[in-house]
Amino acid sequence: MVYSLSQMTADPLPPRRRYSLEEYLAYEESVPTKHEFDDGEILAMSGASPEHALITANLTAALHTGLKGTSCRVYSSDLKIGIPLTGRVLYPDGTIVCGSLEFHPDDPKHRIVTNPRTIVEVLSPSTASYDRVEKFLAYRSILSLQEYVLVSQERPLVETFVKQADGNWLVAGAFIGLEKNARLASTGSEIPLTDIYAGVEFEPPEIDH
Repeated sequence: MVYSLSQMTADPLPPRRRYSLEEYLAYEESVPTKHEFDDGEILAMSGASPEHALITANLTAALHTGLKGTSCRVYSSDLKIGIPLTGRVLYPDGTIVCGSLEFHPDDPKHRIVTNPRTIVEVLSPSTASYDRVEKFLAYRSILSLQEYVLVSQERPLVETFVKQADGNWLVAGAFIGLEKNARLASTGSEIPLTDIYAGVEFEPPEIDH
């Protein structure tokens, strides 16, 4: 989740106005918290729930294991992903890059990566709609991106969306249940849902009377 810069209180705030990418990066370096960038606006990121944090950590470890022996690497939610066509900089929950990293042309310190092959988001109840629609639309303008993966926080469910040769995106899989393996078409790897959800306790389903 993100909030506008004017809603933040923990960090010293510059006056509210439109910022350049250079100013955004300088501000990010001056404060301990993370912020995303949306075409001139600096957005503060909120903290995650324990369930979200656990699933994200499990997912990063499982992806790392699944990518062993390949040229692909998984990066945590601390990696900035730049979307030059939209002027945005986002922090996905997980990013897979294959081969050499490519960086934003206006980032001389090489902090913003622009060539993800796969992006993963863990859905929180408050951000699911944002991740499914607005964020996905932004990510789809990244030319290198081949697959978008959504991981549910409320039940064992992984959904994958894969870019087709004509540029359209299709639902490639919906893997439901702890006995399933989620297959990532972009890397040819399979991730057991038992690994992704290790230690996660789900709320029991409501029973209609």
